[in-house]
Amino acid sequence: MQFASIRVITEDVARLADFYEKATGQAAKRSTDDFAEIITPVGTLAIASTRTVQALGANAPRPAANQSVIIEFRVDDVDAEYENLKRFDVDFVNEPTTQPWGNRSLLFRDPDGNLVNFFAPVTPEALQRYER
Repeated sequence: MQFASIRVITEDVARLADFYEKATGQAAKRSTDDFAEIITPVGTLAIASTRTVQALGANAPRPAANQSVIIEFRVDDVDAEYENLKRFDVDFVNEPTTQPWGNRSLLFRDPDGNLVNFFAPVTPEALQRYER
């Protein structure tokens, strides 16, 4: 089994795709007005409209209601990413902070309120966890 993607359901695919393009510096593949993807070498952030889950009825995911998932991107330099993001209207949760487990981390919210973490392993122990 191989992890492939995480999908975020939203009322505004274009707005969210634009945000993630700015935040990641990667162009979104926009298949339709209802679906876009930020594709990375190790996984994909899929962005889909509420219309894509209508068939689920009352069991459909609700947009802008996430309270338990953090979307995480490993980056080379958290502090540089922070400086880049400050150019945009970003809701920061914290400034770059080195966590006790050895990752330097920056938390912020996307336009739908989903938590996003840009992190980089910075201690020898943390770097070792990511060696493959």
